[in-house]
Formats: sequence, C-alpha cells, structure tokens
Amino acid sequence: MRIDVTLNPAEIRLLPELDLSQTVCVVFDVLRATSTMTTALEHGVRAIYPAVSIEEALELREKHPGALLGGERRGEKIDGFDVGNSPLEHLQLAGKEIITTTTNGTVALRACTGAREVLAAALLNIDAVAAYLTRIHPERVRIVCAGTGLHFALEDAIGGGALIARLPQVKKLADAGQLLLQAWRTAEHDPAAAIAASRNGKRLQEIGRTEEVAWCGQVGVSEAVGRLDGDKLAHAEPRQVL
Repeated sequence: MRIDVTLNPAEIRLLPELDLSQTVCVVFDVLRATSTMTTALEHGVRAIYPAVSIEEALELREKHPGALLGGERRGEKIDGFDVGNSPLEHLQLAGKEIITTTTNGTVALRACTGAREVLAAALLNIDAVAAYLTRIHPERVRIVCAGTGLHFALEDAIGGGALIARLPQVKKLADAGQLLLQAWRTAEHDPAAAIAASRNGKRLQEIGRTEEVAWCGQVGVSEAVGRLDGDKLAHAEPRQVL
C-alpha cells in the first residue's frame, strides 16, 4: 500500500486533475465536518449529501425535499438551515437525510469524486477506517487534509498520522506522510489536548464550542465509516444501527 498526502486547500484544488481511479481518498476535516458526518452516521442518519456551496445545497433540497439542511460558514450555522456543523447537533437525527455544506470539508470530499472510493475519516472512527482499508487493501491511498479556510490544519495532520500508524502494510511513505506520522506521534499521548491546542481548536473554543472540540478529540469511539456513493455519503458496509 502506498500513501499519498494532500496537505492543504491549495493542493485540494488540484485533485480533479489527477488520475485517482485506483486510489482510495480518505478525507479528514477533524474540526469539524468529517467528525460531524461520522457522528451522524453512527447515530442513525441514513445519508449525507455534501454540497460545495449554499446554492448547491438549496438545489439538492429540491431533489430531496425531506432532507434537513446543514452546514456552516465561519463556524456558525447558516441562516435558515436546520442544523449547523456541530457533531452534538447530530445525535438525535436518526432516520434523517442531511444536505450539508461546509467551508472546507464538503469541498474536499467532492474534489475526490474521481477516486476509486472516498471515505470520511476522523479521530472518532480512525480504527474503523483503518480496519476497512486493511480489508479492501487498495494499492494506493491518498490522505486529504481539508484544512481551515485557505490554510493547513494541524488537527487533520494528526488524524492522517493516526491512520498511517494503524496501517502496518504501508510500503511507501513520502515526506508529507512522514510529517503526518510525526504529528500523530507527538499528539498520541493526549489527542484531545492536541486538537484543543490547534489554531482551529482555540478559535472554536473562543466562540463557545469547547464541548464540540472535546468530542472531536475522542479516538476510536465510532464504528461508522462514511463512503461517498454518487452524491451521497452513507455507510461503507451494510450495518444495523441500533
């Protein structure tokens, strides 16, 4: 297994130009989009439709009139939408479908649509994602760090490194992969504290979202692996949601 890495939003814009047909892309937006999606699927949400813009989200709502509208801009719920981008808002939505648009996470997911598979990963489901990759054993995996705004995000690097550390079958790891692995090795003694100390973690705490940051810092507590299937993210494998 070879690991490639996309480190930031500038590199994400180049993904549609790459041949990803034999690559499984694993997207990390730890604070908070992929953590929220993982939480939603773990707690019974049927499917999530990632949209790159508010306008596209509203168009998708016309195709899926029963779906909730979710997402954020500048970290806050979009006016007129049903839910924001907080994982805690997605604990009681079992049976629902959600159309969501976020500043970085949904853009990163959609940039990977030419890939063999696209997975949504977070610290929450890191063990489940690693186990899934071990089962399907792709020749190439690309870790995509969604970032924050226009910038690299440390928490995504920590998540990506945690995944690499759980894939002993990795045979080739370039410098960017080594960077992610080192980020995880530095943080693994207390991942929640490392996430909270990141730039984005501090910003979210400043606007009153400390509980959400702590939630996203949990490691391996979810078995849900979201996989993009056409325009929707759903469970990668059939499972019974209790």
